[in-house]
Amino acid sequence: MLRTLDLILVGVMTAAAAVTYTIKHHAELKLEEVHRLEAEIKLEKDTIDLLKADWALLSQPNRLERLVNNYNGELQLQPTASTSLVHARELPMLKSQVPVPDIAEAKAGTKAKPKAVAPQPEEEDLMATGSVE
Repeated sequence: MLRTLDLILVGVMTAAAAVTYTIKHHAELKLEEVHRLEAEIKLEKDTIDLLKADWALLSQPNRLERLVNNYNGELQLQPTASTSLVHARELPMLKSQVPVPDIAEAKAGTKAKPKAVAPQPEEEDLMATGSVE
């Protein structure tokens, strides 16, 4: 009787060790994947920082003014007329603001009256214009 119980316990311990090893192995693989993803994220953040710095360098007003002066004959740039600028309230409605027709009335063949969209409060004009000095 004691031998049978000992064999069962040894089998249970061996199975538990195998399961523990398998779980540990999967955890180590996931940890390696996490480290790899963290390295990729850091590389992407560094790339973004580099691109932001490059954009800041390329969009400096002094540099742009120098380029305009150098290539003005080829580009023939003209100042933008103030009548060419529009405010956000002058643009057409967004698709999300377009009234949705009633489907039941459309199937019945009657002309659907569009539901009134609540007027949006006037937003402050955040567009600023300036000149290159």
